[in-house]
Amino acid sequence: MITTRRSFLKTSALLSAGLLAAPNLFAYDKKYIGLQLYTVRDAMAKDPAAALAKVAKVGYTSVEGATYTGNELFYGMDAKAFKALLKQNGLIMPSAHYRLGEEQVNGASQKGTILNDWEKAVTDAAEVGVKYMVCAYLSTPERGNLDHYKKIAEDFNKAGEVCKKAGIQLCYHNHDFEFIQENGKYPYEILLEATDKNLVKFEIDLYWLTKANQDPIALIDKHPGRFPLWHVKDLDKTPERKFTEVGNGIIDFKKIFTQANKAGLKYFFVEQDVCPGDPFDSIAQSISYIKKNLV
Repeated sequence: MITTRRSFLKTSALLSAGLLAAPNLFAYDKKYIGLQLYTVRDAMAKDPAAALAKVAKVGYTSVEGATYTGNELFYGMDAKAFKALLKQNGLIMPSAHYRLGEEQVNGASQKGTILNDWEKAVTDAAEVGVKYMVCAYLSTPERGNLDHYKKIAEDFNKAGEVCKKAGIQLCYHNHDFEFIQENGKYPYEILLEATDKNLVKFEIDLYWLTKANQDPIALIDKHPGRFPLWHVKDLDKTPERKFTEVGNGIIDFKKIFTQANKAGLKYFFVEQDVCPGDPFDSIAQSISYIKKNLV
């Protein structure tokens, strides 16, 4: 049968419409339920092999790194050895946290940071299989005023270029201090507006965003596609608004996850900075809620 140009175009249009009607084709892969390893930091510091085995046993299939120091590399192991350990436990590490490195520690620059020895950090990340390198935190001296945040945005763009060459995406992870206004503007807005949307994306921390009285859905609506990573972290119902297991607190994760495609979500990670008892008990409780309600 001969296919005319008109019928070809009609078929193509129908296929395109079908893809638009089925956005889940482009959603995050639900087989990956991630854990930010800061949650089990003491266990990782003591015995990373045993800790990762327990993480996998609980049911997590991906992790986000929290410790890269340049010299000690990943939890005391070089990239090749750490990658092998992850594979041994059926885990991937698509994302890892890093620091800006503007602040000196004991009079010396921090290695393996955005401003110091970044190329080596990117090379090591690529070896492990990291797809997203995330600036995790700005120390108090690194924050400054809005003009300084513009300078940080420039630093992010440059670092993002280095990442791009290695097939990696640079991101920034928020806390709540980015939502303290100066002259009617949030520092977080500066970072969003002054960075190249292709070079710098963002990891939404749902706990800190909610604690700062911000609406994650409104943020996603305003900046679609900029949030490929999420921290799924809950805050409790007490006046202190402490950390709690996912599903135990006030955040409506079900509602927020309806915006996953619009956000550009690729991976999410459970994190609980402080646990009431054994962190492994807390992460087990969190993944149980997630499996029943979110994936």
